[in-house]
Amino acid sequence: MLGALGTGTLPYLAALPAYAKTPAMAAIPYGAAVRTDPLYDDPAYKKAILDHCQIIVGEGGLKWIDLRPDRHIFDFTQPDRQLAFAEEHGLEMRGHTLIWYGAMPEWTETIASAEEARFELVSHIETVVGRYRGRIRSWDVCNEPIADNPTRDAPIRDSVWQRHLGRDYIELALRTTAAIDPDARLVINDYDIEQATDSGRAKRKAFLDLVRDLKARDVPLHAVGLQGHIRPDIPIDRSGLTAFVAELDAMGLGVLVTELDVIDDSLPGPVAERDAAVAAVAKEFLEAIGAACRPEAVVTWGISDRFTWVPIWFTRGDGMPNRPLPLDADYQKKPMMQVIEDFTRSFNQ
Repeated sequence: MLGALGTGTLPYLAALPAYAKTPAMAAIPYGAAVRTDPLYDDPAYKKAILDHCQIIVGEGGLKWIDLRPDRHIFDFTQPDRQLAFAEEHGLEMRGHTLIWYGAMPEWTETIASAEEARFELVSHIETVVGRYRGRIRSWDVCNEPIADNPTRDAPIRDSVWQRHLGRDYIELALRTTAAIDPDARLVINDYDIEQATDSGRAKRKAFLDLVRDLKARDVPLHAVGLQGHIRPDIPIDRSGLTAFVAELDAMGLGVLVTELDVIDDSLPGPVAERDAAVAAVAKEFLEAIGAACRPEAVVTWGISDRFTWVPIWFTRGDGMPNRPLPLDADYQKKPMMQVIEDFTRSFNQ
């Protein structure tokens, strides 16, 4: 598979310490979103991250609601601890996220003009990226910019940035990030791109239109992140997803899987049956992407069912715990982890 796609070193692979680059290492690095306290307080959690991951990303910490409790205060406690852990153990850390419509502190609702929005956006990126310049080498600069049901006249999701700056906020964020850290890899991240639905097809089109426009105007953008919060009750459009990724690849853009999990509230209760179904869906998603290019990374949104956002929104009707991630609540490997290992290593062949 690798021979057909080229042998250039991936950005993450190049960044890993020399001792980590063993012949058995996967061609595609794997990572997981992490919660800060368990990294230091739960030895089993720490071991799971170190046993399986080359990348971490903070599940929280770099979102505005965490960083900016007040307009004039930046609280870097969480990301500083996450990055210290990564650097101590030879891992990469991705930055998530600089600009998002969600997880915003209440004070941002008082932003009242384009001038004020521009000032807050630019000064936030200058402060955050400046603090981690050269240490965090990949950023989800704009997270989830595409509307859930995009139309020709309204492809971009509503947000404080869209309301005051229009879609130009995306270009402003990318150019500002590039100016502060010219070596950083800049990513736009979104979800539901894989779905075989009218809204999924519309999101793919709106996303491609946005990327083409940015590229045509030489806006700095290096890769697209496909989140992959997969719903097994909604079919994956394999050909549509592969074609979407192929178009990104043809434009010279990289592709990352950034937030993979399988939302299992619609799946049968028996654990073995459910775990097999979760793994099968993850495999279908990854293979559809891999048919077009070699992803730069595969990152799951958490590593263990012990720590997952899924029950907050998708509690199972039978009362059983959700099982959306590669390791179970006791940090034991599930079939999904084997799928990820097989996929990331297949590009060595």
